[in-house]
Amino acid sequence: MAGSGTRIRAAVVGTGLIGGSVLLGLRRAGLDVTGWDPDPATRLAARRSGVTCPDALAEAVADRDVVFLCGPLPTLPETLLTVAAATGAGCVLTDVGSTKAELAAFAAAYGLTGRFVPGHPMAGADRAGIGAAEPELFDGAAWVLCPAAGPGLAAFRWLTTLLAATFRARVVPMSADDHDGVVALCSHVPHLLAGALAGAAGRGATRDAVLALAAGSFRDGTRVAGTPAERTANMLLGNREHVLRELAVVRSFLDELTGALAAADAGALTAAYRDARATRTALSDRPFVASRRAFPTADDPGAELDFLLGLGAAGGHLSGCRVTGSSVEYTAHRPAGPADRG
Repeated sequence: MAGSGTRIRAAVVGTGLIGGSVLLGLRRAGLDVTGWDPDPATRLAARRSGVTCPDALAEAVADRDVVFLCGPLPTLPETLLTVAAATGAGCVLTDVGSTKAELAAFAAAYGLTGRFVPGHPMAGADRAGIGAAEPELFDGAAWVLCPAAGPGLAAFRWLTTLLAATFRARVVPMSADDHDGVVALCSHVPHLLAGALAGAAGRGATRDAVLALAAGSFRDGTRVAGTPAERTANMLLGNREHVLRELAVVRSFLDELTGALAAADAGALTAAYRDARATRTALSDRPFVASRRAFPTADDPGAELDFLLGLGAAGGHLSGCRVTGSSVEYTAHRPAGPADRG
Protein backbone atom coordinates (compact mmCIF):
# COMPACT_ATOMS: atom_id res chain seq x y z
CA MET A 1 0.00 0.00 0.00
CA ALA A 2 1.23 3.44 -0.91
CA GLY A 3 2.49 5.73 1.81
CA SER A 4 1.01 9.13 2.63
CA GLY A 5 3.58 11.00 0.57
CA THR A 6 3.31 8.85 -2.54
CA ARG A 7 1.03 9.42 -5.52
CA ILE A 8 -1.40 6.50 -5.46
CA ARG A 9 -1.46 4.28 -8.54
CA ALA A 10 -4.88 2.81 -9.27
CA ALA A 11 -6.43 0.61 -11.92
CA VAL A 12 -10.05 0.01 -12.85
CA VAL A 13 -10.99 -3.30 -14.49
CA GLY A 14 -14.28 -3.00 -16.31
CA THR A 15 -14.98 0.53 -17.57
CA GLY A 16 -18.72 0.65 -18.16
CA LEU A 17 -20.96 3.12 -16.36
CA ILE A 18 -19.87 2.18 -12.82
CA GLY A 19 -16.23 1.39 -13.53
CA GLY A 20 -15.89 4.34 -15.87
CA SER A 21 -17.29 6.67 -13.21
CA VAL A 22 -14.86 5.25 -10.62
CA LEU A 23 -12.00 5.72 -13.07
CA LEU A 24 -12.93 9.30 -13.95
CA GLY A 25 -13.40 10.16 -10.27
CA LEU A 26 -9.96 8.79 -9.41
CA ARG A 27 -8.38 10.68 -12.28
CA ARG A 28 -10.15 13.89 -11.25
CA ALA A 29 -8.60 13.49 -7.78
CA GLY A 30 -5.11 13.36 -9.29
CA LEU A 31 -4.37 9.66 -8.99
CA ASP A 32 -2.23 7.83 -11.52
CA VAL A 33 -4.98 5.64 -12.97
CA THR A 34 -5.23 3.09 -15.75
CA GLY A 35 -8.29 1.31 -17.08
CA TRP A 36 -8.99 -1.98 -18.79
CA ASP A 37 -12.07 -3.55 -20.33
CA PRO A 38 -12.54 -6.85 -22.18
CA ASP A 39 -14.26 -5.00 -25.03
CA PRO A 40 -11.79 -3.47 -27.54
CA ALA A 41 -14.25 -0.73 -28.52
CA THR A 42 -14.62 0.30 -24.87
CA ARG A 43 -10.84 0.40 -24.46
CA LEU A 44 -10.62 2.62 -27.53
CA ALA A 45 -13.32 4.93 -26.17
CA ALA A 46 -11.40 5.21 -22.90
CA ARG A 47 -8.21 6.14 -24.74
CA ARG A 48 -10.06 8.78 -26.73
CA SER A 49 -11.18 10.34 -23.46
CA GLY A 50 -7.55 10.60 -22.37
CA VAL A 51 -7.40 7.54 -20.11
CA THR A 52 -4.48 5.10 -20.25
CA CYS A 53 -6.10 1.79 -21.23
CA PRO A 54 -3.71 -0.98 -22.37
CA ASP A 55 -4.92 -3.95 -24.37
CA ALA A 56 -3.45 -6.42 -21.88
CA LEU A 57 -5.05 -6.76 -18.44
CA ALA A 58 -1.72 -7.65 -16.82
CA GLU A 59 -0.19 -4.43 -18.14
CA ALA A 60 -3.09 -2.34 -16.84
CA VAL A 61 -2.81 -3.62 -13.27
CA ALA A 62 0.99 -3.99 -13.02
CA ASP A 63 2.62 -2.02 -10.18
CA ARG A 64 -0.70 -0.64 -8.93
CA ASP A 65 -1.49 0.17 -5.29
CA VAL A 66 -5.20 -0.54 -5.68
CA VAL A 67 -7.39 -2.22 -8.29
CA PHE A 68 -11.15 -1.77 -8.55
CA LEU A 69 -12.97 -4.75 -10.09
CA CYS A 70 -16.02 -3.40 -11.90
CA GLY A 71 -17.12 -6.08 -14.34
CA PRO A 72 -20.42 -8.01 -14.35
CA LEU A 73 -21.11 -10.02 -11.19
CA PRO A 74 -20.62 -13.49 -12.76
CA THR A 75 -17.13 -12.52 -13.98
CA LEU A 76 -15.78 -11.20 -10.68
CA PRO A 77 -14.42 -14.43 -9.12
CA GLU A 78 -12.26 -15.27 -12.14
CA THR A 79 -11.20 -11.64 -12.55
CA LEU A 80 -10.22 -11.48 -8.88
CA LEU A 81 -7.90 -14.47 -9.26
CA THR A 82 -6.39 -13.10 -12.49
CA VAL A 83 -5.73 -9.66 -11.03
CA ALA A 84 -4.40 -11.07 -7.76
CA ALA A 85 -1.86 -13.14 -9.70
CA ALA A 86 -0.80 -10.12 -11.76
CA THR A 87 -0.29 -7.73 -8.83
CA GLY A 88 1.98 -7.55 -5.82
CA ALA A 89 1.01 -8.67 -2.33
CA GLY A 90 0.74 -5.05 -1.20
CA CYS A 91 -1.86 -4.15 -3.84
CA VAL A 92 -5.34 -3.67 -2.34
CA LEU A 93 -8.14 -5.27 -4.34
CA THR A 94 -11.78 -4.26 -4.13
CA ASP A 95 -14.93 -4.58 -6.19
CA VAL A 96 -18.15 -2.61 -6.77
CA GLY A 97 -20.58 -5.52 -7.17
CA SER A 98 -24.10 -5.29 -5.78
CA THR A 99 -23.79 -8.55 -3.80
CA LYS A 100 -21.00 -9.38 -1.41
CA ALA A 101 -21.29 -12.69 0.46
CA GLU A 102 -20.51 -15.05 -2.41
CA LEU A 103 -17.44 -13.14 -3.60
CA ALA A 104 -16.17 -12.62 -0.04
CA ALA A 105 -16.37 -16.36 0.59
CA PHE A 106 -14.61 -17.03 -2.71
CA ALA A 107 -11.78 -14.64 -1.80
CA ALA A 108 -11.40 -16.29 1.61
CA ALA A 109 -11.23 -19.75 0.02
CA TYR A 110 -8.30 -18.59 -2.12
CA GLY A 111 -6.46 -16.86 0.72
CA LEU A 112 -7.11 -13.31 -0.51
CA THR A 113 -8.89 -11.88 2.54
CA GLY A 114 -5.75 -10.02 3.57
CA ARG A 115 -5.81 -7.80 0.48
CA PHE A 116 -9.35 -8.03 -0.92
CA VAL A 117 -11.97 -5.69 0.58
CA PRO A 118 -15.47 -6.33 -0.79
CA GLY A 119 -17.12 -3.04 -1.71
CA HIS A 120 -20.32 -1.58 -3.12
CA PRO A 121 -20.88 2.12 -3.89
CA MET A 122 -24.58 2.89 -3.50
CA ALA A 123 -25.10 4.99 -6.60
CA GLY A 124 -25.80 4.31 -10.24
CA ALA A 125 -27.94 5.21 -13.22
CA ASP A 126 -30.26 3.59 -15.70
CA ARG A 127 -27.73 4.09 -18.49
CA ALA A 128 -24.82 1.90 -19.52
CA GLY A 129 -21.36 2.18 -21.03
CA ILE A 130 -18.37 4.41 -20.56
CA GLY A 131 -20.12 7.16 -22.52
CA ALA A 132 -22.55 7.51 -19.61
CA ALA A 133 -19.81 7.59 -16.96
CA GLU A 134 -19.59 10.68 -14.73
CA PRO A 135 -16.67 11.55 -12.40
CA GLU A 136 -19.10 12.91 -9.79
CA LEU A 137 -21.46 9.89 -9.77
CA PHE A 138 -20.24 8.69 -6.36
CA ASP A 139 -19.60 12.05 -4.71
CA GLY A 140 -20.99 11.88 -1.18
CA ALA A 141 -22.48 8.44 -1.78
CA ALA A 142 -22.73 5.65 0.76
CA TRP A 143 -19.97 3.17 -0.10
CA VAL A 144 -20.14 -0.19 1.67
CA LEU A 145 -16.86 -1.86 2.61
CA CYS A 146 -16.69 -5.24 4.33
CA PRO A 147 -13.85 -5.32 6.89
CA ALA A 148 -12.23 -8.58 7.95
CA ALA A 149 -10.06 -9.43 10.92
CA GLY A 150 -6.34 -9.91 10.49
CA PRO A 151 -4.35 -8.34 7.63
CA GLY A 152 -7.57 -7.44 5.85
CA LEU A 153 -8.28 -4.77 8.46
CA ALA A 154 -5.21 -2.79 7.36
CA ALA A 155 -6.46 -2.91 3.76
CA PHE A 156 -9.90 -1.74 4.93
CA ARG A 157 -8.38 1.24 6.78
CA TRP A 158 -6.31 2.26 3.78
CA LEU A 159 -9.23 1.96 1.36
CA THR A 160 -11.55 3.87 3.71
CA THR A 161 -9.05 6.74 3.76
CA LEU A 162 -8.83 6.72 -0.04
CA LEU A 163 -12.59 6.68 -0.67
CA ALA A 164 -13.31 9.39 1.90
CA ALA A 165 -10.66 11.65 0.41
CA THR A 166 -11.37 10.94 -3.26
CA PHE A 167 -15.17 10.75 -3.36
CA ARG A 168 -16.10 12.24 0.04
CA ALA A 169 -17.79 8.87 0.40
CA ARG A 170 -19.79 7.89 3.47
CA VAL A 171 -18.06 4.57 4.08
CA VAL A 172 -20.48 2.07 5.61
CA PRO A 173 -18.70 -0.88 7.27
CA MET A 174 -20.83 -4.02 7.12
CA SER A 175 -20.42 -7.76 7.05
CA ALA A 176 -20.95 -9.24 3.59
CA ASP A 177 -24.08 -11.12 4.63
CA ASP A 178 -25.61 -8.10 6.37
CA HIS A 179 -24.97 -6.06 3.25
CA ASP A 180 -26.78 -8.55 1.04
CA GLY A 181 -29.76 -8.61 3.38
CA VAL A 182 -30.04 -4.83 3.51
CA VAL A 183 -29.61 -4.14 -0.22
CA ALA A 184 -32.20 -6.79 -0.99
CA LEU A 185 -34.86 -4.42 0.35
CA CYS A 186 -33.37 -1.00 -0.43
CA SER A 187 -32.03 -1.78 -3.92
CA HIS A 188 -32.90 -5.16 -5.38
CA VAL A 189 -36.62 -5.39 -4.57
CA PRO A 190 -37.13 -1.88 -6.02
CA HIS A 191 -35.77 -3.22 -9.31
CA LEU A 192 -38.40 -5.97 -9.18
CA LEU A 193 -41.17 -3.49 -8.44
CA ALA A 194 -40.03 -1.07 -11.12
CA GLY A 195 -39.88 -3.88 -13.63
CA ALA A 196 -43.35 -5.08 -12.62
CA LEU A 197 -44.88 -1.62 -13.00
CA ALA A 198 -43.20 -0.86 -16.31
CA GLY A 199 -43.85 -4.37 -17.58
CA ALA A 200 -47.55 -4.21 -16.66
CA ALA A 201 -47.89 -0.88 -18.44
CA GLY A 202 -46.10 -2.25 -21.49
CA ARG A 203 -48.36 -5.28 -21.77
CA GLY A 204 -51.61 -3.42 -21.10
CA ALA A 205 -54.12 -2.37 -23.73
CA THR A 206 -53.69 1.28 -22.68
CA ARG A 207 -49.86 1.30 -23.05
CA ASP A 208 -49.63 4.34 -25.34
CA ALA A 209 -52.12 6.35 -23.31
CA VAL A 210 -50.25 5.50 -20.09
CA LEU A 211 -46.97 6.67 -21.59
CA ALA A 212 -48.62 9.87 -22.78
CA LEU A 213 -49.86 10.71 -19.29
CA ALA A 214 -46.95 9.33 -17.26
CA ALA A 215 -45.64 11.98 -14.88
CA GLY A 216 -43.29 12.03 -11.91
CA SER A 217 -44.72 9.13 -9.95
CA PHE A 218 -44.53 6.71 -12.88
CA ARG A 219 -41.15 7.99 -14.04
CA ASP A 220 -39.63 7.83 -10.55
CA GLY A 221 -41.20 4.47 -9.79
CA THR A 222 -39.92 2.85 -12.99
CA ARG A 223 -36.52 4.58 -13.34
CA VAL A 224 -34.40 1.54 -12.54
CA ALA A 225 -36.41 -0.55 -14.99
CA GLY A 226 -34.26 1.23 -17.58
CA THR A 227 -31.17 -0.57 -16.27
CA PRO A 228 -29.73 -3.07 -18.78
CA ALA A 229 -31.70 -6.30 -18.35
CA GLU A 230 -28.63 -8.55 -18.01
CA ARG A 231 -27.25 -6.41 -15.18
CA THR A 232 -30.54 -6.56 -13.29
CA ALA A 233 -30.90 -10.32 -13.77
CA ASN A 234 -27.34 -10.93 -12.52
CA MET A 235 -27.99 -8.79 -9.45
CA LEU A 236 -31.27 -10.50 -8.53
CA LEU A 237 -29.96 -14.02 -9.09
CA GLY A 238 -26.79 -13.23 -7.14
CA ASN A 239 -28.87 -12.32 -4.09
CA ARG A 240 -31.86 -14.57 -4.72
CA GLU A 241 -32.58 -15.85 -1.21
CA HIS A 242 -32.40 -12.43 0.44
CA VAL A 243 -34.51 -10.85 -2.31
CA LEU A 244 -37.22 -13.49 -2.06
CA ARG A 245 -37.35 -13.08 1.73
CA GLU A 246 -37.67 -9.30 1.55
CA LEU A 247 -40.15 -9.51 -1.31
CA ALA A 248 -42.41 -11.51 1.01
CA VAL A 249 -42.28 -8.60 3.49
CA VAL A 250 -43.24 -6.16 0.74
CA ARG A 251 -46.07 -8.43 -0.38
CA SER A 252 -47.39 -8.52 3.17
CA PHE A 253 -47.54 -4.71 3.32
CA LEU A 254 -49.07 -4.55 -0.15
CA ASP A 255 -51.70 -7.07 0.96
CA GLU A 256 -52.44 -4.80 3.92
CA LEU A 257 -52.97 -1.86 1.59
CA THR A 258 -55.04 -3.97 -0.79
CA GLY A 259 -57.23 -5.23 2.02
CA ALA A 260 -57.85 -1.74 3.35
CA LEU A 261 -58.72 -0.49 -0.13
CA ALA A 262 -61.07 -3.41 -0.83
CA ALA A 263 -62.84 -2.79 2.48
CA ALA A 264 -62.98 0.95 1.84
CA ASP A 265 -61.23 1.35 5.22
CA ALA A 266 -59.95 4.91 5.04
CA GLY A 267 -58.49 4.76 8.56
CA ALA A 268 -56.35 1.68 7.89
CA LEU A 269 -55.24 3.01 4.51
CA THR A 270 -54.28 6.37 6.00
CA ALA A 271 -52.40 4.77 8.91
CA ALA A 272 -50.37 2.55 6.60
CA TYR A 273 -49.44 5.46 4.37
CA ARG A 274 -48.46 7.57 7.36
CA ASP A 275 -45.98 4.86 8.31
CA ALA A 276 -44.66 4.73 4.75
CA ARG A 277 -44.39 8.51 4.53
CA ALA A 278 -42.41 8.70 7.77
CA THR A 279 -39.81 6.30 6.39
CA ARG A 280 -39.64 8.12 3.06
CA THR A 281 -39.24 11.49 4.78
CA ALA A 282 -36.33 10.13 6.85
CA LEU A 283 -34.29 9.78 3.67
CA SER A 284 -33.74 13.53 3.52
CA ASP A 285 -34.24 14.44 7.18
CA ARG A 286 -32.03 12.14 9.23
CA PRO A 287 -29.68 13.81 11.72
CA PHE A 288 -26.39 12.18 12.66
CA VAL A 289 -24.08 12.54 15.65
CA ALA A 290 -20.35 12.68 14.88
CA SER A 291 -17.66 11.21 17.11
CA ARG A 292 -14.08 9.97 16.96
CA ARG A 293 -12.96 6.53 18.05
CA ALA A 294 -9.36 5.30 18.27
CA PHE A 295 -7.93 1.78 18.51
CA PRO A 296 -4.38 0.45 18.91
CA THR A 297 -3.37 -1.27 15.69
CA ALA A 298 -1.13 -3.75 17.51
CA ASP A 299 -3.85 -5.18 19.78
CA ASP A 300 -6.44 -7.84 19.11
CA PRO A 301 -8.63 -6.28 16.35
CA GLY A 302 -11.83 -7.69 17.85
CA ALA A 303 -12.95 -4.46 19.49
CA GLU A 304 -12.23 -2.42 16.35
CA LEU A 305 -14.10 -4.88 14.15
CA ASP A 306 -17.07 -4.99 16.53
CA PHE A 307 -17.22 -1.18 16.50
CA LEU A 308 -17.14 -1.02 12.70
CA LEU A 309 -19.77 -3.69 12.09
CA GLY A 310 -21.98 -2.29 14.84
CA LEU A 311 -21.78 1.18 13.33
CA GLY A 312 -22.85 -0.03 9.90
CA ALA A 313 -25.64 -2.23 11.24
CA ALA A 314 -27.00 0.78 13.16
CA GLY A 315 -27.18 2.90 10.02
CA GLY A 316 -23.96 4.80 10.64
CA HIS A 317 -20.97 5.56 8.46
CA LEU A 318 -17.36 6.76 8.44
CA SER A 319 -16.16 10.01 6.92
CA GLY A 320 -12.50 9.53 7.75
CA CYS A 321 -9.80 7.15 8.90
CA ARG A 322 -6.32 8.12 10.05
CA VAL A 323 -3.53 5.72 10.95
CA THR A 324 -0.68 7.27 12.93
CA GLY A 325 2.07 5.23 14.51
CA SER A 326 0.45 2.36 16.37
CA SER A 327 -3.14 3.62 16.41
CA VAL A 328 -6.06 4.20 14.05
CA GLU A 329 -8.71 6.87 14.52
CA TYR A 330 -12.10 6.82 12.81
CA THR A 331 -14.47 9.73 12.31
CA ALA A 332 -17.85 8.08 12.76
CA HIS A 333 -21.43 9.28 12.31
CA ARG A 334 -24.40 7.46 13.81
CA PRO A 335 -28.11 8.29 13.51
CA ALA A 336 -29.23 10.59 16.29
CA GLY A 337 -31.47 9.05 18.93
CA PRO A 338 -34.16 10.77 21.03
CA ALA A 339 -31.60 11.75 23.69
CA ASP A 340 -29.37 13.39 21.03
CA ARG A 341 -32.26 15.50 19.77
CA GLY A 342 -32.86 16.97 23.18
